[in-house]
Amino acid sequence: MLTDTAVRNAKPKDKPYKIADSGGLYLLVKSAGKYWRMDYRYADKRKTLAIGVYPTVTLTAARKKRDEARELLTKEVDPALAKAVNKQVKKHANENTFQAIALE
Repeated sequence: MLTDTAVRNAKPKDKPYKIADSGGLYLLVKSAGKYWRMDYRYADKRKTLAIGVYPTVTLTAARKKRDEARELLTKEVDPALAKAVNKQVKKHANENTFQAIALE
């Protein structure tokens, strides 16, 4: 299991590398930054869910999002697809505000 200190002290190397946590969650350390990712299987395919960028998304928040994704998997819902649908719903909701329509 990762600690906040280990995450904070992870430094980029010549090549990107992973630091594993649990439940498929890991920190991908690149020269450009640190990224939370989660590997999982859905419909007999290996998939990766992008959770967020450290330090914007803390270790605790990344674990919470991992648990939410695991819960979706138990309901046989693809977490990446659910994330994409939620993003589209939010975008569409912002486009249909009174202000947006009035400005047109």
